[in-house]
This record gives sequence, structure tokens and C-alpha cells, in this order.
Amino acid sequence: MGIRINGIVMDANELDSLARFWSELLDLPITRREEDWISLGPDLALQRVSEPKTVKNRVHVDLVADDFTAATARAAELGATPAGDIQENLWQVWQDPEGNEFCICRS
Repeated sequence: MGIRINGIVMDANELDSLARFWSELLDLPITRREEDWISLGPDLALQRVSEPKTVKNRVHVDLVADDFTAATARAAELGATPAGDIQENLWQVWQDPEGNEFCICRS
């Protein structure tokens, strides 16, 4: 019996807005769209939920950037905000426009 991860799904209140953020940040096309679901590329999806995010994520996405400075500038331009300082000169926690945490890491 094999078990594997099929993809990562994030909750979203404003589905189209958050899909646009992640699509542009990661340069991923929208590959599937339903009323309450948008898939980006083969491995990331967003699902509409009614409740807002209220606490820290228990799971988050780590992104590796070839150009850390450019990646963090792009994230900020798209509406993300840093959630802390750069750690160990290697990574920084960010929040997407709805507050979902993710890390941008140096390659």
C-alpha cells in the first residue's frame, strides 16, 4: 500500500483574490476552477471557506527563492506582509493577504 501527498490545499475567504496572489507569486497557472475551488498548477489548490483565519497555521508552505531579495519584494508587491525578521540569514515568515503563513527561504 502506498500513500502519497496529492497536493496542498489552503483555505480562502476571497477565493479569486487569494488565487491571483499565489498564481502570480509562484508563476502557476489556474488549472481548475469551480465555485468554491481553484487549482494552481499540479500541486496547490485553494478552497473557499466562510470562517476567517484566527490562529497560526499548524502547517505552512516553505518557498525557496533563487533571489531572496527579489522574492520578498515581489511577495510584498502582491500584498504579503513579513511576520518577523529574517532568521539565521536563511528564511523569513510571511503572511499572504488573508494571513496564511508561509516562509521564503534562501536557496
